[in-house]
Parts: sequence; structure tokens; C-alpha cells
Amino acid sequence: MEADYVIVGAGSAGCAVAYRLAEAGKSVLVIEHGGTDAGPLIQMPAALSYPMNMARYDWGYQSEPEPHLGGRRLACPRGKVIGGSSSINGMVYVRGHAMDYDHWAETGADGWAYADVLPYFKRMETWDAAGHGGDPDWRGKDGPLHVMRGPRKNPLFHAFVEAGREAGYEVTDDYNGQKQEGFGPMEQTVHKGRRWSGANAYLKPALKRANCDLIRGLVERVVMKDGRATGVALAGGQIVHARREVILAASSINSPKLLMLSGIGPAAHLAEHGIEVIADRPGVGANLQDHLEMYIQMASKLPITLYKHWNLLSKALIGAQWLFSGTGLGASNQFESCAFIRSQAGVAYPDIQYHFLPIAVRYDGKAAAEGHGFQAHVGPMRSPSRGSVTLRSNDPADAPVIRFNYMSTDQDWEDFRRCIRLTREVFAQDAFAPYLKHEIQPGVAAQSDDELDAVIREHVESAYHPCGTCKMGRADDPNAVVDPKGRVIGVEGLRVVDSSIFPRITNGNLNGPSIMTGEKMADHILECAPLAPSNDTPWMHPNWETAQR
Repeated sequence: MEADYVIVGAGSAGCAVAYRLAEAGKSVLVIEHGGTDAGPLIQMPAALSYPMNMARYDWGYQSEPEPHLGGRRLACPRGKVIGGSSSINGMVYVRGHAMDYDHWAETGADGWAYADVLPYFKRMETWDAAGHGGDPDWRGKDGPLHVMRGPRKNPLFHAFVEAGREAGYEVTDDYNGQKQEGFGPMEQTVHKGRRWSGANAYLKPALKRANCDLIRGLVERVVMKDGRATGVALAGGQIVHARREVILAASSINSPKLLMLSGIGPAAHLAEHGIEVIADRPGVGANLQDHLEMYIQMASKLPITLYKHWNLLSKALIGAQWLFSGTGLGASNQFESCAFIRSQAGVAYPDIQYHFLPIAVRYDGKAAAEGHGFQAHVGPMRSPSRGSVTLRSNDPADAPVIRFNYMSTDQDWEDFRRCIRLTREVFAQDAFAPYLKHEIQPGVAAQSDDELDAVIREHVESAYHPCGTCKMGRADDPNAVVDPKGRVIGVEGLRVVDSSIFPRITNGNLNGPSIMTGEKMADHILECAPLAPSNDTPWMHPNWETAQR
């Protein structure tokens, strides 16, 4: 069992790397612990709440009790299936804001400014501008990843955007184009009515080549010899050899875990668990970040929400239509309108994201008891809180210790209160007058800072965007884990290429940036000249210093 390149993890970034390396003629072996993504529960976009809550497809991780959230343990789903988390996620497609990547470059990720990454976003996309509008000059036309918009037939999708306009915010026709800021249509990784995961877009085409193979197994550690990665050890004792490099793409939870099990990490922590230190890198497992969100839920006056389909018969009919024709409500994730806004004057670019949904429902699939309703998921984009992933033991079968340390600063609380109050203002606009009955959550009784804090503490949820635990930076940065080419600092023949390398979390959902990371890292692995930087200039609010909208 050997190949030029051994990739650990068939998730968003790993699939993209496998595709590009195989395309270049290299021999590639991808190792994934999870199994097949076949079947309607993964492939039907509207069924997204099912695979996320199934042990068959999800590692089932939870945070440690969060001290600032009343000791609650929050779910941290990670995909255990080909496609990784792109096979169990909400299929929302967001590139992130230009200034996110400029910040990466400014803090040591040389070559990862927006001008550098935009060409890779274009390379990976197929965007049907004729069918969906948008910003065609900023979009890709022939990449593996198909991106589309939902049909937006429900009037509530348009009410949300119009309410934002009435409240004085910008409207944008393409938040993934020149102008992220504003209210507008949301995009999804769906193609011909199916979830367009990393597996469908990248891995399955790559596996059609003779030089790319997939094996199932649990990687326990990276095999090191004289400071160089030479392969990986699987549960059961099998060694898979890498002639050139081992590439970790195992998620922001499992990539740092594997590094630590392999002797790469904070020396004192490794010594506690009896692990020989190969490279003392204190940044391994540190810098953990995530997005938190709250569901601001409103009861609807009119029976036009998706609640009318919240019964077995209607779900069966939707499923049957999708199975036979790939169309209907089953062919969309139902996140079809959204917004990115700035929380206050002096914030240079959006720091609040909205997903709008025409039903009041939780991620675990439990509908609001009040029946017909709608909701906006809202949360701050750049929390200053940082957490960690550490080892529970030196047993590879043990889940790691995940401490997000959510809401650990005063700014977190101020930001979240502002999110709730700004959202209430949007829902109070005339555009919602025909539909809005009353507020379900948080409920009108929660008005003061203390009352809102109590609701936040009890109801805030992860948006499932963990990242940052193997930070990318310059080789002389003691907290960096990989250099800007993904090479693990202090060892040879080993890279990390997933969302764990993000120096700081990007605006919005992380699937798009994770795939882009795989695309760009593939060029570094192949030692290709990077794609030429873009000269496109993103839109910035002209009065951002003095105006919130």
C-alpha cells in the first residue's frame, strides 16, 4: 500500500487536492474512515438535518461544558463519510470577504491575500450567470464545483430582502461577487437537484483515473523517520507508505489530533500522554474558532411557510418527487435569502451574517411548537474568543477534548445583543407586516441587556464552522503550525491543507474557503506557479467610518 501522495481525509479540501494531483498524473491514495455517501438522506438537499445527526455519517463530537454558556455542551458535527462535512452540511456557499484574506496575508500567510485566492475561487466554480444573475466577471465558468441559487418562490424570501432595504441597508445581487455587503439571494452547492459535495464534485471524478484510489480506514498516526513523514499507520497495524508526502485534510478537529498523536504539538502536553516529541509546536490545537448563531423566530399570520410540509405525508411526497425527477422542494436547502451587514459605524466590512429560512425550526429538525413561522439565523462573524483541541489520551480511538471557550469576552456579549436588536428592527419593517404575527424567540419579554444575555446563554448554537487549529503563518512565528505552502514547520514531507490552517475565521460558511484551500495547496504541492493575482477591486461601503448602513 503506497502512493506518491497519501491524503488523510476525503473532505472538502482533501477531495480537491486528490482531484488536482491525480489530474497532474501523480499517484494518490485517499484514506477515509467513513463510508459511502449513497442514498437520499445525503444527496437530497432538503434532508440536510438528517445526516448531520446520524452516527453513521458524523463523528459525533461535542464540546466540553462551556463555562460562559452555563456549562452547556454544544454539538460539533464533523463528516465521517466521503465528502466529509460537505456531505452533511447545509450546502451554503460563501467565499468570505476580501478583507478576510488580506488579513491572513498581513498576519503571515504570505501569498493568501484576496488577490491571490480569488483566481482559485474562479477556477473551482461553475456558475450559471444566465440562469441566476449575479456578477459573471467575478465567477468561475467551468470548475468542478457547481453553485446555484434556489428558486425563491416563497414570498418570505423577498420580504426579507425588501425589509433589509427598507431598514436602510445595501442590497446585493451577488455577495460572492464584488459586493458582499447587503441583503440578497443566497447560494448553494447543489447541481441537478443533488447535494454537490466535495465527493461529487472532485473525488468521484478523480477515482475514475487509474492513479487515484480510496481506502477505508482509521488513521492512528503519521509514521515519522528521521524527522520526515514516510506514511501513516492505520488501526489494525497496516502501514500506508507515501513516496513523496503525507497530506492531512482530516478537519480542524482531527488534523491537530493526528499531529499530536504523531509527536507534533505542544511538548509538555505530548509528554503528559507519553508521546515522544518530534517537533515542539505550541500552536497545534490552539487558535480554535467558530461562529455562533441564534435563531430569531417569528410566528406567521399566513399559512405560507414550510410548516405545512412538516408531516409524514408531505415529506413522503416531496421525497418521491425528488427521487423520480430531482425537482421540487427537496432540491433546495431552503436557505434562499441572506444578508451580510456591519454592526456599527467604524466596522470596515460586514461582521454579521444572516441565513433566512421560511420555517421556524432547529438544526436537529424540531419545528417550533407554534406552527407556522419563519426565522433568521444571526451571529457575529469575528468573535475574539479562542479555544483549543487537545488529546484526551494517547489512544487514537478516543475523541479529542474540544474547548471552544465561546463568549469569553465582553465584546462577544455586546456583539450578540446588537445582532438581536438589529434583527428585530429588520422584522419590524413594512415588508413583513402582512406576515409577522409575533416574536417566538427570544420573545418580546427579553429586552434589557441582562434578559438578552440569559436568552443567549441558553439558546445560542454553533453554526458548525470550527477552524484555525493548525494556523498558517511564517516559519519564525512560534504559534504557526504550517507555512504558507501548507508544510508542517519542523518536519519534512508533511502538510496540512484543510480549514485548520485558517489564521482567522472567514465571513460566512466555511465549505467554499476549505475547497479553495485544497485547490491552492494542490498547486503548492505540485510546485506549479500560482495563478496570476486578480486586479479586481471589491466594494467597500463609502461611509463605513461614520455610518452603520
